[in-house]
Formats: sequence, C-alpha cells, structure tokens
Amino acid sequence: MFRKNTNHQQPALISAASELPAKQRKRLENSWASTFYKEFFCRIDEERFAVLYSEKDSRPNVPVNVLIGLEALKSGFGWSDEELYEHYCFDLQVRYALGYDRLGDGDFEIRTLYYFRERLSRYNAEKGINLLEQAFEKITDAQITSLKVRTKMQRMDSTQIASNIVSASRLQLLVEGLQRVARILSEADKARLGELLAPYTRDSAGHYTYRVKGTEAVQEHLQEIGQAIHLLLQELKKAYAAEVPYQVLARLFAENFKLVSKAVSPKKNDEITSGCLQSVDDLEATYRTKAKKHYKGYVANITETCDPENDLQLITKVQVAPNNVDDGQLLAEALPNLKERTDVDTMLTDGGYGGEVSDQALQKQDVTLIQTAIRGRSPASDKVHLSQFTIKFNKDGKPTKATCPKEQTVPVQTSNQKKSFVAHFDPKQCRNCPLREACPAQPGKRDPKYHLRFTQNQARAAERRRQSQAYARSSQNLRAAVEATVRSVKHPFPAGKLPVRGSFRMTNLIIASAAMANVRRIQRFIAAKRKPQSAKPDGEAKEKTAQDSFFLFLSGWTPLHYGFGSVVGC
Repeated sequence: MFRKNTNHQQPALISAASELPAKQRKRLENSWASTFYKEFFCRIDEERFAVLYSEKDSRPNVPVNVLIGLEALKSGFGWSDEELYEHYCFDLQVRYALGYDRLGDGDFEIRTLYYFRERLSRYNAEKGINLLEQAFEKITDAQITSLKVRTKMQRMDSTQIASNIVSASRLQLLVEGLQRVARILSEADKARLGELLAPYTRDSAGHYTYRVKGTEAVQEHLQEIGQAIHLLLQELKKAYAAEVPYQVLARLFAENFKLVSKAVSPKKNDEITSGCLQSVDDLEATYRTKAKKHYKGYVANITETCDPENDLQLITKVQVAPNNVDDGQLLAEALPNLKERTDVDTMLTDGGYGGEVSDQALQKQDVTLIQTAIRGRSPASDKVHLSQFTIKFNKDGKPTKATCPKEQTVPVQTSNQKKSFVAHFDPKQCRNCPLREACPAQPGKRDPKYHLRFTQNQARAAERRRQSQAYARSSQNLRAAVEATVRSVKHPFPAGKLPVRGSFRMTNLIIASAAMANVRRIQRFIAAKRKPQSAKPDGEAKEKTAQDSFFLFLSGWTPLHYGFGSVVGC
C-alpha cells in the first residue's frame, strides 16, 4: 500500500542534529546534506511511484523519497549496497540528507531496496516507462526554474561505460552458453545427451579455453562446438524453446555460425556484427571500436546547460544505450524531450553528432547544431567547398536560396529528377570571378549558366561545417567543459565499469550519479553566494570563456561558473 512520506516536514524537538554544538550544527546545515535535502529530496514527487504498490489496505511502503535518495547517494559516492546501508544506519549527514533527525528512525532491511529496484524494472519492462528518469527530469526542471538557469544553449557528449561482465572470447562465450543449457536439462535428457555435453561440462568455460592454444586450434574447437550446439538445439527445441538459456544459445549459434550445404561453419571475425552477444549475463551489451580502443558495454550520453550568462550549469538529460548506437541517433532521440522541457535553441557537440538522422530532428525541433569538428576529410584548401556557400532553408528543411562566397544570391530549384537541388548563377559575374576555376559551380554543356548541384543531405552537412568554422573563429569553446561533466558522472565507478548489468540498471545508476553531480554544483553555487564578493578591477572581462575554464580545471583549479569539481565530496 502506497503512503506519501510527510514526516520529514515536522522536525523532532530532540534529535541527533539538534544536540550538536552550534559550530557543528551550522557546518551540517551548510554541507552537501542540506542541499541534497532541500534541492533533491524535497522535490521528489512520490505520487508518480504509487503505481508500483497495491491499492488494497496493507502494510505501508518504505518512503519512496528515501529509497530514491539512497539510489542517488549510492551512485554519487560509488558505494556498494552494504556500504550504503552502513551509511544509512550510522552516518548523520546521510540521515540528515534523507530527512531523518534521529538515528534509528525509518529502519528497514536492505532487501527492501532490492524489491524497489525490482518493481521499477518490472514496470519499465511492462509499460516502457522509467520512473526514475521521469523523477530526475522533473527535479531538474524545478531546480532550473528555482535557480533561474538559462537553458537556450546546451552541450552534449557521450562516453563509453562497461557493465559488470567478464571479457570473454568467442569460444569461451559459446562454452558458457552451452553449459547454461546443460544446467536446465532434466535428468533423463542429461543422460541421453551426456556424451555430447561431456567435453564442455567437465570444467568451467575459462579452464576449457585456457587449454586451447593457437589460432588453428581455436578454429578447430569452434567447428566442433558449433556442430554440438546445432545438434543440441535441434534435440531440445520441442521441450526447451521457451527457456531463456536455450534462446541465448540459439542466438549465439546464429551470430557465430552459418550453415553451408547443411554443414556448420564458423563465421569469420569480420562477419560478426557489433551487436552480437558479449555476455550470457548481459544480453544488451554490444561491442565497439573507437579511436583504436575496444569496448564492450554501453554508451552514456550527457546533456547540460552552457549559457555563458549562467553562474550555474546543470545536467538536463541522461541517456544510456548499447555502445554501437550512433551519437547522432542519441541527439535525435533527446531533442523532443529537451525541447518540451526547456527552451533550447542551440546545441554544441563534437563531430560525432552530425548526420541525416540528427539533421531531420534538428530541423523539426528548430534547434541549431554547432559542432567543434566535422566527420570526414577536411575540404581541400585550393578548392571552394559547398560550406562556403550560404544556403537558406524553408520551414520544411528544403533549400531555397544560395549565396556564393562573392555574395551572388540566387534561388535554389529542384532538379529535373527531383532527387537533388540546383542553383543557377549568372555567367557574366561568374566568368570574371577570381574563384571561377576552384568553384564547384560550373557551366553546363548547353546552358551558359553556372550550375551548383547538391542533395539536401549535402546542404545540411555543408551548413553544419560552415557554422562550425564560424564558431572556431570566435575563440570560444563552450563545448569542451562537458567532458569534465562526463568525467564527474563516471568518476564514482572505477575505470568506467558499473557494478550492475543490463540497460535498465545501467541507466538508473548513471541518472542517479548525474543527480548527485547537480546537487554538488548547487552546493558550490550556494556556498559561493554566501561569501562576500570582492570588487572587480576596472576593465576586467565579465565572462570567462569555457576554454579558459577548461584549462584552469586541468591545472587543478575549480571554476564555479562552469560547474566543475570533485564528485566525491562537496
């Protein structure tokens, strides 16, 4: 039975906090715990979580805001569940942050937290709704409104994160999958298939693969286990097709083998896709090579405000997806939500976010993308590139006008085949133009006009490149600071490896860590406002660029303006 927690709104007359000396009491009230309580805990809308509980009269639930607060503290400090429970029971700051004045109040067993996570996961699987994500966004929106954070300009960056899985070879993964199926067999089936299973069930998958040395031996064993798995899947399909271990083994076989004239043949490494199974314990983790490094797991995408007028920047959106999802796809998925919640009109990213998918979403949401780099080769310096033309678009995203580097403006028309666009430039002006030989606009065989042909995707890409080059000349780099934000969110997890598996649990841990990062930023912002401001000398610039702040961060100084700082303590 759901019951809203309002007990924290009435402080106890005699409490552990009230018994502290005045100096310690003041320090507690000015610490991160007080900010957490006021800016996060009190903003949690518990009513959203009522759907997780029975409507029948029964024992009331453990307060939802306490359970969500514990999730944020766990991720923000990188605690294990046991460490989290210890702090909950005996740490005065933690209890103060969760609205408890006295030690011993609100006692519950740690398994209650496990049940709460299970409820969240089940609801997400059934309804496709992540209640924790919704709570984070509503809390952040309230913080933005209360603290008057400008949200028109935002920046975005992604990072690789790993789930708690063992890095296994193809052979080891296949042996492990086969062993999982062997465990669910009936005694009769074990006896019937004992000879087939025996070579792979005598020892662990790790010990099996340890004894296989050399590429030729690995290929030989892959061939043998492929034939065994193929036969096993046929023998067990009728009785075990609905079992998860059977389905996992069937997926492993489909991804690693092919049938050639009804004979099993292992696929070559370059025939296996990045979405192939990486662990039998995490069915959603994928494989990716980035900057010559290999990753298994997920990608986290972080969005935050970056208006130079802000004294405080906050994380506004957190996404987690398999790591083979393109950055442009993540941007396209995030924009509708960000546009609905904030008044974002400019997004700053690196070169990975451009593309056809993101271009369409940006056009639909009326958001300008500024990239600090562009994918692909740089244009030849001795040639005029399409990005040097200024192209105007209508509301539907179609090019309507084109202006060349020498300021000649002409209308853009659809080509005869309706697959591209063409701009016709005046031959009198083009013949005398110093850029004529290097220009992509050239005269036709029969028509003396100079024609510039391009597709809509090429026009969008050229516009992004033009804006990127203009931004580079402005001597600012507001995007760079988001890399420190990404680090602050990942910092509680050593080497970027989270202690959980599966997309849902990975998402919740990253969201909780981001929530704690926002709390720390607000704490520093409030602390700075308490300090007397020294007068600024005449002529001092009003704003620091993000690039300057980033280099200061690298040198060890933490500028409040861009929200940097340690994530371990406030």
